[in-house]
Amino acid sequence: MNNLPALVLVLTFAPCAALNAAEPQKPAAKPNIVYLLADQWRGSATGYAGDPVVKTPNLDRLAKEALNFRNAVSVCPVCTPYRASLMTGRYPTSTGMFLNDAHLPDEEVCFAEAIRPAGYTTGYIGKWHLDGHGRGAFIPSSRRQGWEYWKGAECDHNYNHSHYYTGDSGEKQFWNGYDAFAQTRDAQQYIRDHARGAAPFMLMVSYGTPHFPHNTAPEEYKALYPPEKIQLPPNVPEELQDKARKEAQGYYAHCTALDKCVGDVLQTVAETGIAENTIVVFTSDHGEMLGSHGCPPLMKQVAWSESSRVPFLLRYPAVHGRQGRVVDTPLTTPDIMPTLLGLAGVAIPGSVEGESLSAVVREGREIPGRAALYMGVAPFVAPAFAKEYRAVRTSQHTYVRSLEGPWLLFDNEQDPHQLNNLAAKPECASLCEELDGKLNAELKRIGDDFRPARAYIAEWGYEIAEHGSVAYSDKEMKVQTPRRKTATGSR
Repeated sequence: MNNLPALVLVLTFAPCAALNAAEPQKPAAKPNIVYLLADQWRGSATGYAGDPVVKTPNLDRLAKEALNFRNAVSVCPVCTPYRASLMTGRYPTSTGMFLNDAHLPDEEVCFAEAIRPAGYTTGYIGKWHLDGHGRGAFIPSSRRQGWEYWKGAECDHNYNHSHYYTGDSGEKQFWNGYDAFAQTRDAQQYIRDHARGAAPFMLMVSYGTPHFPHNTAPEEYKALYPPEKIQLPPNVPEELQDKARKEAQGYYAHCTALDKCVGDVLQTVAETGIAENTIVVFTSDHGEMLGSHGCPPLMKQVAWSESSRVPFLLRYPAVHGRQGRVVDTPLTTPDIMPTLLGLAGVAIPGSVEGESLSAVVREGREIPGRAALYMGVAPFVAPAFAKEYRAVRTSQHTYVRSLEGPWLLFDNEQDPHQLNNLAAKPECASLCEELDGKLNAELKRIGDDFRPARAYIAEWGYEIAEHGSVAYSDKEMKVQTPRRKTATGSR
């Protein structure tokens, strides 16, 4: 387990004059980008982040050489909304992509479409979950949003027999064995094939793990985590602890298996001689509650850190050297595309709403006072937890507002497990007001007036299935592309 695959991520952010005005000289050659994307890996579940249980030796080594954005959040902590935001650099309330299994509109300008005109070749391996034509459906090249090399599937969590499509034949194929290992081998070959090419490349590897089912993790990795020895955080109530430990065994096993993949990818990047001028990103689309705050294991979408905060490591030796550092400046999903495009010297599409944080990488500085916006637009989790919210994370605090008003306020430095809600405490009224102002500023910037879920569902013309999101079963399947049906007061 010494060599885990590295994630290379290219982030593209909307232009922000204050951040982009004085960028240092860029490297002579455009960097390659390797983006390694996990599914449901929460930000605390690594050795370098302080988890006392999980074994992630390769990520821990990567963190020593990378920028560790410790306040990175998923803009809407569930699969399809995050992925749409990553690809477009836009917010879920602007694209209408706030539900799972919706179809990302073809007219959106996406990551690969933005970077290919700058001379990049592009490759995508793994889970897509943006096509909306059924989780097992073939995705033709016309719906791949600019990705050229393709071994992708809409969604498949049968990790030991998961499918993919390649080319334009429409023939369903299957990864050999545990899919993360097979996808990693394919990614390694792609890197070898393109390392010496005249054109830079951008490769995105989208893994399905550590998303449940957790019991399908390789047995040798599950053996590393006897449930009775798993230490849970103090915010897991006693009545959920047995179930949480059982799920955590497989969850951590998936994490350690994926850590091996990261090591393997990083080794290939090094062996091909391209590490110096390659941006590697490791991150996740959202987290996993695992019983924290009374939320059942397998839950996401909620506002607490276990769901909303994600790991985000970015290594670019040609710019920041081999000395890693912790970055306090918060980052949200729409910032990724403009940031990576900025680092690559590629024009950022005018449609992008995120901000380029490339100056944070290039200049080794922080952006004081920045607030990263995230949201629950129309949560479809269990009704007891399905509350709409808007939230900001700063370098120190998390502030969350529901439709009723201020809901949660945590000091993440003093209270990392978010056990002490400060929102209703009189002595914190001024802090609450300050953070509410930051939240309002972000909402105003993107034109979101924060209404009930049903208003957004009607505005974008969705038909909702019994589970609360877009139907994806074969019997109910209907392609749903978000199209605005009603006008709103803020637009």
